[in-house]
Amino acid sequence: MARITPLIMAGGAGTRLWPASRSAAPKQFIELLGARSTFQDTILRVSDPDLFGPPVVITGSDYRHMVADQLAALGVPGDILLEPMRRDSGPAIAAGASFVASRAEGGLVLVLAADHVVRDEAAFREAARAAAAAAEAGAIVAFGIRPDRPETGYGYIAPGDATAHRGVHALEAFVEKPDAARAADYVASGYLWNSGNFLFRADALLAEYARFDPDTVEAAREAVARATRDLDFHVLDAEAFSRATALSIDYAVMEKTDKAAVAPVSMGWSDVGSWHAVWELSERDEAGNAAHLSERGEAVFLDSSDNYVRAEDLVCLVGVSNLAVIQTRDATLVFDRTKPESVKALVKELERRKKTEVHDHTEVFRPWGSYQGIDRGERFQVKRIVVKPGGRLSLQKHFHRAEHWIVVRGTALVTVGDTQKTVHENESTFIPLGAVHRLENPGRIPLELIEVQSGSYLGEDDIVRLEDVYNRT
Repeated sequence: MARITPLIMAGGAGTRLWPASRSAAPKQFIELLGARSTFQDTILRVSDPDLFGPPVVITGSDYRHMVADQLAALGVPGDILLEPMRRDSGPAIAAGASFVASRAEGGLVLVLAADHVVRDEAAFREAARAAAAAAEAGAIVAFGIRPDRPETGYGYIAPGDATAHRGVHALEAFVEKPDAARAADYVASGYLWNSGNFLFRADALLAEYARFDPDTVEAAREAVARATRDLDFHVLDAEAFSRATALSIDYAVMEKTDKAAVAPVSMGWSDVGSWHAVWELSERDEAGNAAHLSERGEAVFLDSSDNYVRAEDLVCLVGVSNLAVIQTRDATLVFDRTKPESVKALVKELERRKKTEVHDHTEVFRPWGSYQGIDRGERFQVKRIVVKPGGRLSLQKHFHRAEHWIVVRGTALVTVGDTQKTVHENESTFIPLGAVHRLENPGRIPLELIEVQSGSYLGEDDIVRLEDVYNRT
């Protein structure tokens, strides 16, 4: 059997786990359940070189450097495809399959969401091997999760008779998310959860897709053929990709094809679609309380049970049950953990009120590192800036502000006008208003500094980039 190419879907910007997950840094890239992101855990899950080839990651331009940095942190090479706009999962998968087919027409592709959790990786690999055998024969195989409870938040798959391939069944039907009574009936009848993971031959998927929507497949193929390189990224052609019809792969192909099959599997799977799901996946104390804490965070539970706390500072719960308390630097959410749908309603209300906290974090990630707002007044702003080793900010200037930089860790190489100087720990430098300047980290450890801005306007759009190694405008 040929090695399988994982196609990792990492472009989502959901807010079901707000305020920790926001469109500026969505849940697949944050540490939800441990020291790694779910994106990184997904990459490691397909790192067996005997079974899997290097991954292909498809994402949006806003997340490209997060993807690259998190791959680099794992030491895993891979190709990164950039969607010029969102077109749902169907066109994204068609583009990924076209990319794989351009290298090996009959190559096997395993589509995985970057934000799912799998606890039993051995069962996952066994299901992948079973599905691969059926896929090589032309089937498009869905991974169907054996349910352990009635669940109204998932779609279901009705499996049919066993096929000639061990561990793979015919797929009778896809079923939309049910109400509670119908979900119980589905579980009793042997239906499976639809995980949204699929395995197929690249040419087989594209041929089936083209039966139902040839224009979208042609648009995806053309977007790949006309893709350009930007640093280490493959940028899909925008004009071509815009012609693809925005539709999920379920509606575009899986509900129409007669080549669909399903591999039933129990692998400790979750799409981590709510804080309730995070609580279920977390280690809990004898009273059912769970906590995910930052370095300085602390949770104290007194006469309380079945609560979840995510905290950056001290959070105390007294005499309460079934709460989720999510604390970030700029927002705190407290709600009934058993009613996850309430978060969606809250986010809509915050959007109506035009609250920037819906989308933006106080910590903002950039290709060179990150910065975090600490304090702000009428004519000043204080930030903590971290520049990764080898990172270089753009050569730039500002029309409305001056800046003071104080190095607290590492070494900075500072350009101001025609001069360069090295600034060490406990030293500072001044950037006058209008001066052309650049900050670099020439060292081997992260550079940390405090930036104090002063001036009449402190917005991020007061940056004129004259030169940028990351090709930003």
